[in-house]
Amino acid sequence: MIWLQWIDAGTHLRPPTKVKEKMPELPEVETVKRGLEPFLAGATIEKVILNRPDLRFPFPDNMADRLIGQTIIHVGRRAKYLVLGLSSHEVLLAHLGMSGSFKVGKYVPDAAARVHKQQLSTKHDHVVMQLTHPTQGVVELVYNDPRRFGYMDLIAQGARNKHLDHLGPEPLSNQFNADHLAQRFANKKSPVKTGLLDQRNVAGLGNIYVCEALYEMGIDPFKPMAQLASDYGRDPAQLEGLTQAIKRTLQIAIAAGGSTLKDFKNAQGDLGYFQHQFKVYGREGELCANEGCDTSIERRVQSGRSTFMCPTCQT
Repeated sequence: MIWLQWIDAGTHLRPPTKVKEKMPELPEVETVKRGLEPFLAGATIEKVILNRPDLRFPFPDNMADRLIGQTIIHVGRRAKYLVLGLSSHEVLLAHLGMSGSFKVGKYVPDAAARVHKQQLSTKHDHVVMQLTHPTQGVVELVYNDPRRFGYMDLIAQGARNKHLDHLGPEPLSNQFNADHLAQRFANKKSPVKTGLLDQRNVAGLGNIYVCEALYEMGIDPFKPMAQLASDYGRDPAQLEGLTQAIKRTLQIAIAAGGSTLKDFKNAQGDLGYFQHQFKVYGREGELCANEGCDTSIERRVQSGRSTFMCPTCQT
């Protein structure tokens, strides 16, 4: 089997210099999912190589044996997880952690292509799968993770599991709306940003896109959740606007291929470009983007994470 094509469908995220967070968020994982789907959906797993016993956590028992011979029926995403539905009625979950990426390529009988593939191999390729796809032919899927903060698990379809059971609604779904947030925020003293990052309230949101959505709506990230819920009873506009701002921000980011904070690329090798549209994230010390505001963007530490905001526009 000879290597033809190598395309990076993963993400290595490094935020701007002043920011420490590096976790891929929903748009980046959705971009990975869309890049992998044409190569994986309908493919049968012929071979599995585990080059180490674990990532962040140990691999599931007999993982290779449980995967070999199975057809990938569905390629999906739930929150920040990639979800591969298998013909065995099990589901392979994969979390990219901080530095995980998937690479996928096709084989052709060409010696030069084989050498090219070998040159691209690295010591951080921890999981290698060979698959046969009905239209793509023989392909190889590689999971690469220098920091090994990612992890994988195999679970039975429909069974209760620790990864997904606690998750709130997808932010792009109809179930995520102002009524839902008002109910979840009621009587909560924690800041609204903390509430939006709580995966029990809404699944898949991360620091970048929460900062951007709160800025768009002019909401102070430190405002108590209970205050927003209480205000909703008198004037629903702000909370309704926030849910729409979150959806809009995510949709724009997905269309832009995510945010390239280090070398994130989609399956076609294209960079994500949403970082060029950041209004606050990573812009500490720069002027607010709102016309007529001469305030500088501030970075504050909130629950151990960097919060970027305009202290004038966000009240």
